[in-house]
Formats: sequence, C-alpha cells, structure tokens
Amino acid sequence: MQEQQQPEAATIFTPPTPEQVLETVRWAVAEETPLEVLGHGSKRGIGHRVEAAHVLDLSRLTGVTLYEPEELVLSARAGTPLAEIQALLAAHNQELAFEPMDYGPLLGGEPCRGTIGGVLAANLSGPRRLKAGAARDHILGIHAVSGRGEAFKSGGRVVKNVTGYDLAKGLAGSWGTLAVVTDVTFKVLPAAETEKTLLLNGLDDHTAAEAMAAAMGSSAEVSGAAHLPEGVIAKFLGRALVGGAKTALRVEGFAPSVEYRIDLLARLLRSYGPAEVLETEQSRQLWREVRDCHPFVDGTPAPVWRVSVAPTTGPRLLDTFRRAAGINAYYDWQGGLIWMRMEADPEAELLRKLIVHFGGGHATLIRAPVAVREAVDVFQPQPPQLAALSARLKEQFDPKNIMNPGRMVRPGQHPERTHD
Repeated sequence: MQEQQQPEAATIFTPPTPEQVLETVRWAVAEETPLEVLGHGSKRGIGHRVEAAHVLDLSRLTGVTLYEPEELVLSARAGTPLAEIQALLAAHNQELAFEPMDYGPLLGGEPCRGTIGGVLAANLSGPRRLKAGAARDHILGIHAVSGRGEAFKSGGRVVKNVTGYDLAKGLAGSWGTLAVVTDVTFKVLPAAETEKTLLLNGLDDHTAAEAMAAAMGSSAEVSGAAHLPEGVIAKFLGRALVGGAKTALRVEGFAPSVEYRIDLLARLLRSYGPAEVLETEQSRQLWREVRDCHPFVDGTPAPVWRVSVAPTTGPRLLDTFRRAAGINAYYDWQGGLIWMRMEADPEAELLRKLIVHFGGGHATLIRAPVAVREAVDVFQPQPPQLAALSARLKEQFDPKNIMNPGRMVRPGQHPERTHD
C-alpha cells in the first residue's frame, strides 16, 4: 500500500494492485474513515465536495489485462487511461461504440485524462448514445471492493455470460459512492470505415426537432442528431460553419452505404431547405466537439447544465426557461440532451420545476463555482420511492458511508444514488 502525505495531513493511497485496493478499503472500514475515490481526477469538479480526509487514488492501477479483438472483448484495470485504450482499439479498427465524453476541458483541465474506471463510474456516453446506448449497456463484467471491505465480481468476459450483469450495470453512474471498481470488461465493436454529416441550414429549434425525428425514423440509420442554434454555431469547427443555425445528422459505415444513406436523407429532408455535407474528417471533428461540450469550454466556472428530457419537449422547455434566465444552449441526442450555459445563477429550482412541467427528465449541474455547487442539488433529486431504493442499495454496499461521501448529495439531503 503506497502513500504520501499532503500538507493537511491527509493520506493519498495509490495502490498498484487490486489486492492493495482491498487492503486500503479494509483499513478505512476498520477505522471508519471515509475515502475520496478517484482516478486521474478529470471529473473531480462534478458533484459536491467529498467529505473525506483521505484519498484512494487509482492512477497506478493500470494495464490492459485481456484483449481479444476477434471476440470483441477488452478487460483493463480501472485506472488505465481511456486514451490508451482507445489507441489500442483504433490500431485494430475497433472502438467503444458508446463514444465516451471527455469532461476534462469543460472543467478547466487537460483533455484525455479520464480513466476506463471513470467511464463506468460516470456512465459516460456521447452522440451515439441514441443508437448504441451508454457505458452501462456495454459493460460485461467487473471486479470491485465494496464499502464493507469485501471483494466481489460480477459478470464475465464473454458476451453470452450474463451472470450478475445487472450488478455491473448498477454501479454505472454511481460515481464511486457504492464500491471501488478495480477491473472492468467491456464489449467493443468494429469502428466505422467512414462517416459523413448532413447539415440542414437555418432551422429554428422546433423545426429542427421535426427534421431530426424524421431522420431518426428513416432507414438511413442515423448515428448522431444534433441541433446547433445560431448562438453557438461559431464555436464549432474553428468558425468554419457560417450562415446561422445548423442541424447535424451523422451517417457511419462502409463508404458505398454511407454515400447512399446521405443521399437518402437529403431527399427525405429536402422540404427543410438546402443542405450541405461534411466529409469524414470535418464530420469527426464536429461530433467530438458536440460530445465534449466544446462551445462552453471557455476557461470560466460559469454554470453549465446537462439536461435530459424527451426530444419532443426540449424546445418548449428551453423557450420557457429563456424567458426567465440568460442562457446559451444546444441539443444532442435528437434533442433529448440539452447543454446549457448560464451567465451566473444556475436557476436550479426553476429549471427542475420546468422539467416536471414538461413531462419529466433530469438535470445535472456539471460545472459551477464550488459555493454554487454546495448550495444546490447537483444531481437530480429522486422521487421518494426511488430514493428509498437508493438508500437500501447504499446500506447493502457501503453501510458506514466510506465511499465518496457527499459526492452526489448535499449533507442531510438524500441518500447516494446511481445516476445516468
């Protein structure tokens, strides 16, 4: 068990093996002392301040332990950099199909600092979520240590093995508040040979929602659907996009198929006005920027919300919210995911009332000054029945509240929960 001292007398444990992770957690349980669990800390600014004197740093728990390209399976230690895994997969023309987001730049950090364990802990996904799902939909198995100081495993390393699969899924989005995951096994998929993006020009939010719905309902197999209003369009592709709002529709696959399906989309959507096509490299850059919330990577702590609602209600919610608050926003997931940047006050109470009014969903305050984050619920408050279920789950996994206490809740508010 490795450690070094901080000036505040806190201890940073940096175990390089799962066995030493278990040893560290057992010590914390015996001492009833909480731990802040993290990898490289690229998402440390999301959530509330963790109420722990000691840190369990998994950045030395690294390495790909199994990769069988022909079986579409990869296993790795939780602290393995995501960039390292993506490079390995790319060398074999494969990928994590759920397109995990990189939160680092949005939170004022370096890009490509996330870990594969963090991918699961935050249940990351990107624009392809609407077709491929999120991290929890691709996890095959885990090894972990609970807040009771007990090692356990769930699932397996082959696609057909579903033993304990729901338990592995259940830790997705728990932000390290239930257990320390030491090893993960993910399903990987072949990467698309090429891609193109159809851009519709000048649509308002409501018309764009109609166009995206038509595209998603077609046989074009759209893998990305985003609407970029005029207020953000200059932030994409180095100001290469001009002429007002753009509605972006991505098609991926083999070159002849992509060509055919892009033409199909253009014909299907010709009533929405003239369109243009982004070729492969520009298309890939655009969707990376959509994924990583590039328009709001501005070096400020100004509040940024991640809001998930039904695609058909997003424009109406945003119209109403704009009347009360100064915001800038764009849509991903066919309009079902809205990224919002506020000027100052996050207007949390109003936003969550509107989400209920327009049929439900959830809002996460991804970025804000510490004082602001401590004053509001960063994660969507749960209804009573779900909150009770989360409390039972917490009691089962971490009865002494050792793991990341306070990360997902304000003190005295709600039990820790899993989150999408």
